[in-house]
Amino acid sequence: SDREIRFKCFLQNTILDVLRSRPGWQEVQGDGEWDFYWCEREWLHANYDTMFLQEHQKILHFRNHYELTRKNLMVKNLKRMRKQTEREVGKLDAQGFDFFPSTFELPSEYHIFVEEFKRNPGMIWIMKPAAKSQGRGIFLFRKLKDIIDWKKGEYQPLGDPNASKDMPETYVVQRYIDNPYLIGGRKFDIRIYVLVVSFNPLKVWLYREGFARFSNTRFSMDSIEDTYIHLTNVAVQKTSPDFDPEKGCKWSAQQLRKFLSAKHGTELVKQMNLAIDNIIIKSLQSVQKIIINDKHCFEVYGYDVLLDDTLKPWLIEINASPSLTASGKEDYELKSGMLNDVLNVLDLENRLSGKEKRVGGWDLLWDDGPVVTEEMTQDAGLPPYIHANSFLGCENQRKEQLREMYTLAQTAKKG
Repeated sequence: SDREIRFKCFLQNTILDVLRSRPGWQEVQGDGEWDFYWCEREWLHANYDTMFLQEHQKILHFRNHYELTRKNLMVKNLKRMRKQTEREVGKLDAQGFDFFPSTFELPSEYHIFVEEFKRNPGMIWIMKPAAKSQGRGIFLFRKLKDIIDWKKGEYQPLGDPNASKDMPETYVVQRYIDNPYLIGGRKFDIRIYVLVVSFNPLKVWLYREGFARFSNTRFSMDSIEDTYIHLTNVAVQKTSPDFDPEKGCKWSAQQLRKFLSAKHGTELVKQMNLAIDNIIIKSLQSVQKIIINDKHCFEVYGYDVLLDDTLKPWLIEINASPSLTASGKEDYELKSGMLNDVLNVLDLENRLSGKEKRVGGWDLLWDDGPVVTEEMTQDAGLPPYIHANSFLGCENQRKEQLREMYTLAQTAKKG
């Protein structure tokens, strides 16, 4: 369509560049009419209930996205879904939810936690504020005394305007994964981008590129006070005394996939990727009935996953506003490509057929059910090989794919 698309954007980083450089898109200032708004979560919370959106308008975030992105609510929803699955389908299926470490909400589940703590002497636990990001307020402990000291003085009120000032902040305490997969003696986690365009029916896209963030310091369980060893997010690592940006704390998902495939074989890596897909889908299904679905909303999640030494992926957390600030040239290219393709999937220009399984770097992972893809086998006599439409860490020739796709779509429309 040739009409101009008017956008608003509250961020001053990659996303603004992407929107400004998109042909036919025009920035709106102040209270002007918009078609697309990359808004702040706070803005949405304040304005959603009084907003009336036109058919074509699109806005970032679902009304209650925090059901998945606040650490305590995420775990509550996953536990509830696991119980429900066990009740309705059986124990075996409920094991599909065993991808988050044993977790309790504090202060509300303090007593249950203490029982679990006593049953597992010597286990290390990690404590995290439910609503903070970038590694703030996190610490590890293995003695109950540590947590009692913390209980006495460390409560800070939640950043919730409605909370009374003497309300203790909600924390989650979680079994610490003490056998992480190490590369060069360092621990890492993987940031994965997931785009949800609808919760009901559930429609989920997975981006091919992501990255592994390495800790700056060699991993050891001896110094549990050292957050630089145990937390891998870049925000924390940058403050580390021996942070050297040139040494690189990041690998692309592609580098990681190649490394793991060379070391463990492609079959094991395939299993690992299926397990990551399972984490994404199960976590979204756990809030599917709770999230207020709205065809105007979409969400770009940053999933953080940790591998243990058996290559089992564990869900650490889900971010509703993954950082879009680029740390360097490669990071800028990754993020601007990813964001451009978010806009291509949302298709305000009406260029797609709606049947696409791939748009640029995004692959359709779930469309009210698993999405599969067929690959022709070398042997002409054999049927095609059918597998999940999931390509994390695979080649991402997004520009070539987009060119082909748009040419096909145009031909189809003319035909």
